[in-house]
Amino acid sequence: MEQTLKITNVLSDPTRYYIYQYITNRHQEVTVQEVADHFNIHPNVARLHLSKLEDVNMLVSETKKTGKGGRPSRLYRLSDDVIQLHFPFRDYMLLAKVAIETMVSLGEEGKKALFLTGKRFGAEIIDQEVAKKSIASNELDFDQKLNILKSAATLAGFYPEFEVNENQTKIYFQIFNCPFKEVAKDHTETVCNMHQEFLKGMFEELFTSVELIEKENMMTGCNHCSYQAVVSS
Repeated sequence: MEQTLKITNVLSDPTRYYIYQYITNRHQEVTVQEVADHFNIHPNVARLHLSKLEDVNMLVSETKKTGKGGRPSRLYRLSDDVIQLHFPFRDYMLLAKVAIETMVSLGEEGKKALFLTGKRFGAEIIDQEVAKKSIASNELDFDQKLNILKSAATLAGFYPEFEVNENQTKIYFQIFNCPFKEVAKDHTETVCNMHQEFLKGMFEELFTSVELIEKENMMTGCNHCSYQAVVSS
């Protein structure tokens, strides 16, 4: 509870909250000067805000040479600590671990059920976004489908980035946050396969055919997961 109060106090300052959002969306380390320039504040003020966020383990920093000459810069990035605020206390992480352990204990049938459920939830999150458009899914054009994918992936907490080839047959996307990362550390293959099924459920709800190819996985040391989806409308 004490840590929760510290975090809420730190985030109660609007500028500090938006600085944290900015760093979250950057997907890379930032310097004091970058933050100062972006928010039009003095570097000393930016440094104070960053230090406050670091004090509650929302950020971590280290001194590195930037390759531009001069003195090394202090670079700030998101902490790997999980920030969860619940009133009263809820331990959903424990529930997730119990659920995964249960499914794994059931062997191949348990994993099969887990993957099917993941795929269904992926489809459901797309259906929720399609419903907001007041248009049938079979009437959506490619750009509308892509926007729905972006919205759903953001809603799922993936912090995604998307790129599309010229003839709109391949979608390249990166995920900079895995909502299942802590559970995946103990059950990497099972959780990552479930995550892929979740993504397939999202894509297959919008496109008639989909081939999803994993390129990078943050559980193997990459700083993000990346995929290529070969699609047909």
